[in-house]
Amino acid sequence: MRKNVLFVFLLASCYVAAIHAADLFVEAESFKNKGGWVVDQQFMDQMGSSYLLAHGMGTPVNDAYTEVMFPETGTYYAYVRTYNWTSPWKEGEGPGKFALYVNNKKVGLPLGTEGKAWMWQSVGKIKIKDAKAVICLRDLTGFDGRCDAVYFTTEKNQIPPSEVKELESFRRKLLKFPDKAPVAGKYDLVVVGGGIAGISAAVSAARLGCRVALINDRPVLGGNNSSEVRVHLGGRIEIGPYPALGNLQKEFAPKQGGNAKPAEYYEDVRKDEIVAAEKNITLYANFRAIKVEMNGQKIQSVIAKHIESGEEIALEAPLFSDCTGDGTIGFLAGADYRMGRESKNEFGESTAPDKADQQIMGASVQWYSEDKGKATGFPEFDYGMNFTEQNCEKVVMGEWTWETGMNVDQTKNFEYVRDYGLLVVYSNWSFLKNHLRENTQYRNRSLGWVAYISGKRETRRLLGDYILKEDDLVKSVVHEDATAATTWTIDLHYPNPKNTAHFPGREFKSIAKHIKIHPYPVPYRCLYSRNIDNLFMAGRNISVTHVALGTTRVMRTTGMLGEVVGMAASLCKKHNITPRGVYYYHLEDLKTLMKKGIGKTGLPNNQQYNQGSTLGEKQNIN
Repeated sequence: MRKNVLFVFLLASCYVAAIHAADLFVEAESFKNKGGWVVDQQFMDQMGSSYLLAHGMGTPVNDAYTEVMFPETGTYYAYVRTYNWTSPWKEGEGPGKFALYVNNKKVGLPLGTEGKAWMWQSVGKIKIKDAKAVICLRDLTGFDGRCDAVYFTTEKNQIPPSEVKELESFRRKLLKFPDKAPVAGKYDLVVVGGGIAGISAAVSAARLGCRVALINDRPVLGGNNSSEVRVHLGGRIEIGPYPALGNLQKEFAPKQGGNAKPAEYYEDVRKDEIVAAEKNITLYANFRAIKVEMNGQKIQSVIAKHIESGEEIALEAPLFSDCTGDGTIGFLAGADYRMGRESKNEFGESTAPDKADQQIMGASVQWYSEDKGKATGFPEFDYGMNFTEQNCEKVVMGEWTWETGMNVDQTKNFEYVRDYGLLVVYSNWSFLKNHLRENTQYRNRSLGWVAYISGKRETRRLLGDYILKEDDLVKSVVHEDATAATTWTIDLHYPNPKNTAHFPGREFKSIAKHIKIHPYPVPYRCLYSRNIDNLFMAGRNISVTHVALGTTRVMRTTGMLGEVVGMAASLCKKHNITPRGVYYYHLEDLKTLMKKGIGKTGLPNNQQYNQGSTLGEKQNIN
C-alpha cells in the first residue's frame, strides 16, 4: 500500500513539473536588430525556415540581437538550431563559428561546429533573474555561420524535434501561429516571383486592368538581375513578329551590363519604382510561397510565409502565374513537369544525350576582389578543397563560369550546391593569398563581394500544351500562337573538362556550347500548364526541353514572355476564361495586344548590351 502511494506521489510530482516547465522559442530571422547578419530564405522548402547567416567573407560581422520576455525567471537549458556547413567535405570543426550571449554573458561553447546536418546544438544552462532579457548572436569568423532558432526550456533534456514536419508543428505551437492562414486579399492575378519575368507579368496585367498581387521572397526585386545575385540581362527586345514586346524593359531594366559588378549596376530602385507606380499591384515583399490550396484542377489560393516574422497569409485569385524559376507553384499544385535532360530520341534533338539523365545547368556564386592599396590578409581556409599551384584559379573575380550543382537536384539539395560555391571561393582565395609562390597580384586585394544568394539556371520545367524543342528553333517552325522572340543562342553549360581533370565529380567551373538560331517566337501554349487549369508560367520554368531552355532562359526573353502572360491574364478576366481558352477562342485578341505592347512608346532602346550572337554580336554568356 505504501509503495503504491509513493508511486502515485512521484507520478503526480512529474506531472506538476511538466505543467510548470517554461520555454521560449525565438526565430533568429525575427531578431529586431540583425547587425551584419543577413536573412537567408533560399532553403525554406528543404529545412522549414529561413535563417540568419553571418556572411562576412572572412571578417566577423556585427552582432545580431533582440529583446525577449521569458515566461518566468529561473534556470533554463538553451539549444540553438545550427549547421556545420563544411561537414559534407571535411569532418571535424567547421568555420562558421558563433556564440550565444544572454544579457552580455556568453552561454556555452562556440556554435556551428558540430554534426553533419541541421541540428539542435546544446548550449548549456543559464540563470534568468529578470524575465526581460537581450539575446545576442556573436559571429566569430565571418565564414557563414548560421542560426535558425534559439530555444530555452526549464525542463532538462527537452530538445525540440529535428525532422522538418515535426519541427514545423513544434514552431506553430510555441509561436501561437493559427492553423489556417488568413486571407490577405483577393485579386484577379497572383504572380509568384519578383524577377524580370514576374515584374513584367505583374505590370503588364496591371496596366490592362487586372488587380495583381506580386509575391517576392526577397527585400529587393529583380531575381538574378538584382544586386544580390548580379547577373546582367541577355537577349534582344524590339524584334520578331511583335517588336513592341520588350518596350516595358526600357522603363525598369538596368542601363548598363556586366556580371559580378558593384551593386549600383543593377539599379534595384528602378524595379521598385515601376511596381510601386502601378496602383493595381500590391507587392508582398519578403513573402515566400510555401503551399497552395486547390479546387479540383484549379489553384484556389497561395499560402505565403514572411521570411522574417513567419506570418502566413493566403492570397486568392482565379489566375496564378508561376515566375519562381523553380516551378514551385506548379509543383505544389501537382502540375506536370520535367527536370534534367531528355534523350535524343524523345524529341528528335541532336544536341540531347543518347540516354535521358538528370544533369542540368548549374548555379553560380559570383564574386570579386578589390585593390586596397596596401597589403591585406585572409584567414587560412582549409575545409576539404586541396588547391595547389597547378589547380588553383589565378583570377581576381569569378562570374558565370563559377558554376556548381550540375549533377545535383537543386530543388532538394540547393544549400549543398550554394555552400560548395562558397567553399570553393574561400578556399581558392585563401590559397592565392597565403600559399601561391608568386602572389604579388593578390597581396593588396581583399574580397569585395561574394554572393550568398546563388543564381540558378535550371530546375523544373512546367509542361504546357506545347513543349518547345530543338527542331522548332533550328528549323524555324513558326506556330500560329507565336509570341515574343527568343534571340539568344542555344547556350548549354557543361562541366569544364580542365576542372574535371583536377576535381572529378566536384567541378565548380563550366563551359558553354552554342548553337546559333534565327530569332524565334515562342508559342503561347508554352506559357500555361497543361493540367492545372488556371496556371500561367513565365521565366526559366516554361514548357521547353532542356535543349530549348538554352535560349529561352535569358532574362530579356523571360521578361517579354511575362508581358505576354499579363496580356493573356487580362483576356481571361475580360472573357471569364482559362489560359487555354485564350488560345482556343481569343488568340487574335492576344495578337492585337502584343502588336500594341504595354510599355511606354517613344523611349530610346537602352537595352543594347549583351544582346547575344544570333545576329552576329559577340555573346557575353550568363
